[in-house]
Amino acid sequence: MKGKTVDEDLPRADQAPGAPHPRETEQLFGQEDAETAFLTAFNSDRLHHGWLLTGPQGIGKATLAWRIAQFLLATPPAEDGLFGAPPPVETLDIHPDHPVAHRIQALAEPGLAAITRSYNDKTKLRSQIVVDDIRALNRFFGLSATDGGRRVVIVDAADDMNTSAANALLKMLEEPPARTTLLLISHQPSRLLPTIRSRCRTLRLSPLTPDDMQSALTQSGAELPNNPDHLAALAAGSVGAALRLLNLGGLQIYAELVQILASMPRLDRPRAMALAEAAAQRGASDKFELLLTLIDVALARLARTGAIGAPPAPEAAPDEANMLNRLSPTPQAARVWADLAAEVTARVRHGQAVNLDPAALVLDTVFKMQTTASR
Repeated sequence: MKGKTVDEDLPRADQAPGAPHPRETEQLFGQEDAETAFLTAFNSDRLHHGWLLTGPQGIGKATLAWRIAQFLLATPPAEDGLFGAPPPVETLDIHPDHPVAHRIQALAEPGLAAITRSYNDKTKLRSQIVVDDIRALNRFFGLSATDGGRRVVIVDAADDMNTSAANALLKMLEEPPARTTLLLISHQPSRLLPTIRSRCRTLRLSPLTPDDMQSALTQSGAELPNNPDHLAALAAGSVGAALRLLNLGGLQIYAELVQILASMPRLDRPRAMALAEAAAQRGASDKFELLLTLIDVALARLARTGAIGAPPAPEAAPDEANMLNRLSPTPQAARVWADLAAEVTARVRHGQAVNLDPAALVLDTVFKMQTTASR
């Protein structure tokens, strides 16, 4: 496995905080259709050289990419024998004692290259995948192939590529090296070059059901909350989002936000001040970002309540349904909350761009919500 090595204690661009790395995930839940689609292509000997794995963030795209990579490198090309063609392969599972599995876990598999956002000075993670990251694949392709001549490249996430990197990857998709499979992970495929999308076969992954979510969280070692319905409502079928909520106290933050909204239009100012001050604490940048995300969630659920005439189920916090029904009882109210959501997004982006104090940004947003509730 080729690529730059970094201190294992540094965060990885392709690993959610508090979760095992996708290559270490033993089982993938809820994505049987995507696995079947890939195996159908493999068994029909029509394996495309480029695959685009799409869907919301945190639903298992990277885990599937690593499963496919391990499967391809551990499975020799099918050849007709004395009794004809071998039976079709029915699973991507590879025994953990297989040499390829051992090498992948040890980051020592020569037939696999994993491209992610790299560190520019061993301590700072780049915000984009740069062209040098993609050009490093030229040396990888120049090495002798092993395991039947296969090579596999994982790009996680392809959305992170800057323009130069995207163009460099496009050339490889246009003239792919022999027996090479490129697996591109994309949370927002609309951000990719149309020519990249057109040269890949798409595998669409779906948000997980509550049962699959619970199984995946149990596998990750996460401690499940007392009310899993609240977590399921906020995570929207994403294990990555669920782990972020659990690790950063997101359920408690959203419950507090619901109580602040429930106090409107009078507004529980001490509660609002406490929420803003918590977001401004030193070292709380992750919680601040999560709070902004949860404000977006609350506004979206308010808009949806008025639009469909009922609050989304299940509730995402205690007494949320009562708050949603009271503040967004009509389609007209839904439009007002939807307009506010767009305004808040723009104001937050501007506030972050000019380094506005987090507490001031949160309070400004809460006051905007109060004004809307008064209407």
